[in-house]
Amino acid sequence: MSSLPATAPLFRYDPKDLSTDVLLRLYREMLYARLIEEKMLSLLRQGKISKWFSGIGQEAIAVGATLALRETDYIFPLHRNLGVFTSRGMPLRKLFAQWQGKASGFTRGRERSFHFGAPEYRVIGMISHLGAMLPVADGVALASNLEGGDYIALAFIGDGGTSEGDFHEALNVASVWRLPVLFLIENNGYGLSTPVSEQYACKRLADRAIGYGIEGYTIEGNNVLEVYHTVKHLAEKARQDRRPRLIEAITFRMRGHEEASGTKYVPKHLFEEWGARDPILNYEQFLLQAGYITEKEVQTLRRDLKKKIEQEIQPVLSEPEPTPEPADVYAPFTTELVAPPAERGTRMLRFVDAISEGLRQAMERDPKLILMGQDIAEYGGVFKVTEGFVERFGKDRVRNTPLCESAILGMSLGLALRGFSSMVEMQFADFVSYGFTQIANNLAKNYYRWGVAPKVVVRLPTGAGVGAGPFHSQSLEGIFMHIPGLKIVYPATAYDAKGLLTTALLDPNPVLYFEHKALYRSLQDAVPEAYYNLPLGVARVARSGKDLSIITYGMGVVEALKVADQLAPQVDIEVIDLRTLLPFDKDAITASVRKTHRVLVLYEGTYTAGVGAEIAAWIGEYLFEQLDAPVMRLASRDTPVPFNMVLEADFLPWKRLPDAIHKLLSY
Repeated sequence: MSSLPATAPLFRYDPKDLSTDVLLRLYREMLYARLIEEKMLSLLRQGKISKWFSGIGQEAIAVGATLALRETDYIFPLHRNLGVFTSRGMPLRKLFAQWQGKASGFTRGRERSFHFGAPEYRVIGMISHLGAMLPVADGVALASNLEGGDYIALAFIGDGGTSEGDFHEALNVASVWRLPVLFLIENNGYGLSTPVSEQYACKRLADRAIGYGIEGYTIEGNNVLEVYHTVKHLAEKARQDRRPRLIEAITFRMRGHEEASGTKYVPKHLFEEWGARDPILNYEQFLLQAGYITEKEVQTLRRDLKKKIEQEIQPVLSEPEPTPEPADVYAPFTTELVAPPAERGTRMLRFVDAISEGLRQAMERDPKLILMGQDIAEYGGVFKVTEGFVERFGKDRVRNTPLCESAILGMSLGLALRGFSSMVEMQFADFVSYGFTQIANNLAKNYYRWGVAPKVVVRLPTGAGVGAGPFHSQSLEGIFMHIPGLKIVYPATAYDAKGLLTTALLDPNPVLYFEHKALYRSLQDAVPEAYYNLPLGVARVARSGKDLSIITYGMGVVEALKVADQLAPQVDIEVIDLRTLLPFDKDAITASVRKTHRVLVLYEGTYTAGVGAEIAAWIGEYLFEQLDAPVMRLASRDTPVPFNMVLEADFLPWKRLPDAIHKLLSY
């Protein structure tokens, strides 16, 4: 990393414009963060903590930015931004407990260091995927626009993290949607051991703002007054014009990426050069020379802060380890459901229309439900589920998105932090792979980690049988079954499609809602016009029988019922429609197995490690004594989905279903 060139401050300021209280608080908060860090490094050397990511030398950025904002503004810090947490007044003892993994910490020992959110302080911490919180900051900024609020969001990112896709997606969406968010890059010269010369080719990271049509600024990150004035100025501009800004703060990392990695890869002269630019020592000299503080007051402050730190950490060091407890991966569902009419009536509705009607009625009942997805506004979505919605609910609530699945899914979490509900439509389920991090690591884990569940439904048009090839036909529900904290719904009838969707939109937990696109216009059944809910996690007996149970979902229900009717009355088959895959209805499965004693698990996904594998394993483990034959699985072949319709028909399991039934019955 080269030396920082001499630059004039971006915005003219005079320290005399600030009150003595502000000038001294900037010093106190920086010093406080530094002394805490020194204590943590001491404990690390003593083996009393396991890991620490040091921000020594970068305190001016965290403290200056935090104090420049209003307390109502949201901050999304990283793991070197201790000054954000302390400047926001978080109790030090509780922070120590968090770092030690103790029960009295913010996450009860479930998360490490700064990987947590504290909405009461408007601080939302990171996950280890460094760019992933920038879209969440976008979501909070969008909520501010929707609410007509005057709060903004500020999100930290390191120089290395600016190479991640979420960085680019978040900046693009913020610009296109005019969101009041500041993106603050801490350019400390290294991404772990990789110097910036190997990370990007532009002269300054702030230059990237040009490509997104936003303003970009480079500032001296070790000058707390420059940080404070820049952030304050840009924050007020963002409040007024609702536009994002990119700020690059040049600084240096005086410790390793984390303590175990060391600093041998850093040229020694850089430590000397940047040591002379220490943000605390230089600011302290300024305060002394300008007469804002005396040497005696400096020593008294240091002594008092060290005493406070010792007093706060000692009780935590003696605190016992957390007691294991049942995992609460789901937030409680407390909303009272609207029971469906006693009679379904005779009105026939197509599968796609039932989904559209349920979504529309949910929008009417919940004014804070926001829809986001590609082409869902005027065009109505590629499957026309939201056709006419933008005229009815407006473009604030029915939002066309850029092609950036990860950013939009992350924004749904940000909206949830402000009490909004979201429906995010994947144009095809296959494209959800772009958003895997946001679903698996942000949405799914958030309630378990720090107790705030995101009220988000992700709609996923899925399935083969329409000659769409390997990138528009995949069944990906089995992948997500492995992730605690998600709920997965997969209806097989129009009646269920409406009632399950309206419930999913009420659920406080993230729900993946799979819709088989081959059913959209090929299947219809009686659906009440009134709004109603069907409970999640409850299977239905689609057909009662005594000889064999087919446990299935989605298109599997349709195909199983066809074959069951063809083989009747010689074979009396029971068909269980799971409807919800996670959590699946173990009671319903148990009742059916005890009744028929033979089980075929049918699913459209590929055979190996699919949904059926888990269900078959559970039956084998818990219902073995009820079985008269081994549990059989029937699924698609272990290949990508072929394009040619003849090849696709061979890939799918449906034609092999009669033979599988006869084989199981003959055992």
